[in-house]
Amino acid sequence: MRDKDLYATILGIRSPWAVTDVLLDAQQEEVQVRVQHLEGPLPCPQCGQDSPRHDHRERRWRHLDTCQYRTILLAEVPRVRCQQHGVVQVAVPWAVPGSRFTALMESLIIDWLLEANISAVARRLRLTWDEIDGVRQRAVRRGLERRELGQLKRVGVDETAYQKRHEYVTVVTDLQRGAVLHVADDRRHESLDGFWATLTAAQLQGLEAIAMDMWPAYILSVRAHVPDAERKICFDRFHVAKLLNEAVNVVRKQERRELAAQGEDLLAGTKYVFAQNPEHMSPLRRERLDELRGLHLKVGRAWALKELARELWSYVSRSWAEKAWKKWIGWALRSRLQPMKRVGRTIREQLHGILNAIVLGVSNARAEGLNARIQWIKKQACGYRNRQRFRDAIFFHLGGLDLYPRPALAHTKA
Repeated sequence: MRDKDLYATILGIRSPWAVTDVLLDAQQEEVQVRVQHLEGPLPCPQCGQDSPRHDHRERRWRHLDTCQYRTILLAEVPRVRCQQHGVVQVAVPWAVPGSRFTALMESLIIDWLLEANISAVARRLRLTWDEIDGVRQRAVRRGLERRELGQLKRVGVDETAYQKRHEYVTVVTDLQRGAVLHVADDRRHESLDGFWATLTAAQLQGLEAIAMDMWPAYILSVRAHVPDAERKICFDRFHVAKLLNEAVNVVRKQERRELAAQGEDLLAGTKYVFAQNPEHMSPLRRERLDELRGLHLKVGRAWALKELARELWSYVSRSWAEKAWKKWIGWALRSRLQPMKRVGRTIREQLHGILNAIVLGVSNARAEGLNARIQWIKKQACGYRNRQRFRDAIFFHLGGLDLYPRPALAHTKA
């Protein structure tokens, strides 16, 4: 098989295109494959109407390597003068518009990016950082353009750290598919408003549950945009447990200072004794917990309230769950422990969302899992200074998008 036939076969080049020459530059470690458009009709890439040739321009694309040599595709790509769309460049079957890589090469880069960071992929493929980043940007852009949300049933709303100094981004997740739907700067009312604006009235009406923490800005945004929001807002057990654990730790620290002033240091190093789920404790730590509870400390009472609240998530009936939680709230408010009283008041104000989560069986655990993966993505890249690149990375890895190029469907405007 001749070299031109070989490359025409492996590149998938067919009429009206043909490989006309193959040049090997051993010094530069490069193979150049020249492709030409043969005589024949030139359809407008936008409407398909045969149009007269206007001119041509030489383009080059990086293709998959031939052994250890870089492979470069060169072609004088015609432009046509369409009566409807003006002067446009005809589509080429091996690449998408705006890319200087063939579709196969771009797909390989995407595969590598799903496994490693931009710097590592650039080194392995002998490309620049900006070239690899450009591939990722295009992949995310076309993935978002192709995405069809359909009818969403359950979504999760959470914030994740972008940088230190309390800089956050708001992340909205499809809890059924485990895919990121929306990423916005900060955690303000407007950060979530942008997501609701992308949904139709039917999609908003069809939402069954929105899992979130008790952040006021998110609650206001849901109430402003989602019909029947009060029956759809869900505060899952993860965030309630976090509030309770923080309150127990405050009680522990306060009591430790009081005991230290009396020369006692019983509570030193006991933070995780009172924070960990007893079912997961080692025998040694469980023994330590039982010993401390027997001393009738304030932190022991706070811990007991926390553990009792953990059991209240097993209800199925809304009315019985409401009675149980209201009884717990009364105990918390009468506990004479200020941190627990504060949590009791917070739960009393937001009880409807807790009851919704119990009855609907909604948890934000999937969104929390995605947040952990987002932090891993950030760590892998050694942080992000550019918010747009951070959003692109989240959508690239966690958006469930169709990232790969489809050159046969593409066209470019001159």
